[in-house]
Amino acid sequence: MSEIPTHTDVLIIGAGMAGLAAAADLNAAGKQVLVIDKSRGLGGRMANRRMGDGAIAEHGAQFVTARTERFKALLSSWEASGAVKEWYRSGGEDDDTYPHYRGAPTMSAMAKQLAKGIETVLGKRAVSVTLDGDDWLTTLETGEAIHSKEMLIASPVPQTLALLEAGSVAMSEADTAQLQGIEYHPCITVMAVLHHEPEVPEPGGLEMSVGPISWLADNVQKGITEVPTITLQANAEYSRDNWDRDRTEVGQELLDMAEHLLGASVKSFQVHVWLYSKPVTTEAHPYLVVSQAPKMVLAGDAFGGPRVEGAVLSGWAAAEELL
Repeated sequence: MSEIPTHTDVLIIGAGMAGLAAAADLNAAGKQVLVIDKSRGLGGRMANRRMGDGAIAEHGAQFVTARTERFKALLSSWEASGAVKEWYRSGGEDDDTYPHYRGAPTMSAMAKQLAKGIETVLGKRAVSVTLDGDDWLTTLETGEAIHSKEMLIASPVPQTLALLEAGSVAMSEADTAQLQGIEYHPCITVMAVLHHEPEVPEPGGLEMSVGPISWLADNVQKGITEVPTITLQANAEYSRDNWDRDRTEVGQELLDMAEHLLGASVKSFQVHVWLYSKPVTTEAHPYLVVSQAPKMVLAGDAFGGPRVEGAVLSGWAAAEELL
């Protein structure tokens, strides 16, 4: 959009699944909602990258599972519309007893479904939030200012704290301590184009609990590209220990570790890093009310749970608090 609104009922910072889920419910209830995000695309970790010659790799969330009835119903509606497809299910324990869904054509399709009819401003970074009379005043890096009657912040908690501190937002000692105690696992992700299809067994997704590599996906088997492309994600320990190293060196090292799994030579690769990949622990309540008047609510996977479903549930609960 060309002009950024200067006033709205509810401003949501964060166009990930929590923020968009909240926005959809608030919009359906008749609230004027504006969602802003520093990224250029919707969905946060529902992310993919085009790597040239038709190659596509997803480098964030790899699949979605559903445990609650409302989220199951939402996925069913998206499946009926063609926005998601069941990728696989297997007979293991825990996660593997659930159908694993992928977005169609990519994971970002789910974010786009939630964002339908929602006013969004992308590629704009908020630098401070402050109290301005009976409103919240959010200032963007580019100088624009947005007044809102209420706020929902659904960004990683360290980024949220920086916003509130920049605007001198008063919080209770308990809330401050709670937020400062929230930590995240990092994740180093490698996306590689191969000379021919890899030897990743069906259905094309391989979770590993031993060694530095935690996930390997064949994006052709997954159905998002026709060009031999894999996504490799390092575990939290390796990602943390190697965070400050040269990205290209780390990417090559991980690909060398996966050579026996690939069975194909690498044509090219890119590395993406997630500092806030998933929360180390999840808060007991699905959101946090920082201020009652004017109301400000914090949401996200740190409150709802590390899965995509957890982020959506947090967004829904936060929206209910604002209604």
